[in-house]
Amino acid sequence: MNVPNFLTILRIFSIPALVVVLLSQFNGQEIVALCLFLLAALTDMLDGFWARQKKQITIFGQFLDPIADKLLIASAFICLVELGKVSSWMVIIIIGREIAVTGFRAIASSKGYNIPASVLGKIKMVLETGTVSFLILGENYLGKFYFLSQIGLWLVIAIAVLSAAEYYIKFGPRVLSKDS
Repeated sequence: MNVPNFLTILRIFSIPALVVVLLSQFNGQEIVALCLFLLAALTDMLDGFWARQKKQITIFGQFLDPIADKLLIASAFICLVELGKVSSWMVIIIIGREIAVTGFRAIASSKGYNIPASVLGKIKMVLETGTVSFLILGENYLGKFYFLSQIGLWLVIAIAVLSAAEYYIKFGPRVLSKDS
C-alpha cells in the first residue's frame, strides 16, 4: 500500500473517533474535535498532493479518496445536526448533492467518461472544511465571530448547488446522450 492510499484509509478510520468526540461532553471537547477534523481534512490535501508528486495515483485511491471526503463531511454535519448547530434541511441538501454528483460520476465512468473535480467543487470542499471547523468551535470559542459559520453554511449550500449544476450542464449531454 502506498502513502496516499494509507492517508485516505487513515481519514476513514478517523471518522468514528471524530463522531465519538463530537457527541461527547468533556472539557476541551470542541478543541479535540476540531483537531481530529482538521487532521482528517489535512490527509485529504496530502494524499492527492503526494500521489501526484510521487506518481502514485492508483485506481483504488481515485475511487476511495472522494468517498473518504464525503464520509468525513457527512459525518461531521450529521453530528452537528444532532448537536443543534445546523438545520437538518441544510445538511440534506449538502449530502444529497454529494450523492447525486457521485452517482452521476459513476454513470459517466461506466460510459468511459472521467469527470474531474471542478474549481467550484474544490471551493465547496474548502468552504465546508472552514464552516464545519467554525461550527465545531461554536459560540463559546468564536464569540461574536460565530456568525461566520452561518454565512459559511449558506455559501456551502449555494456553491454545492452551483457546482452540481455545473457538472450536469457540462457533462450531462455527453453522458446521457449515449443512453438514447
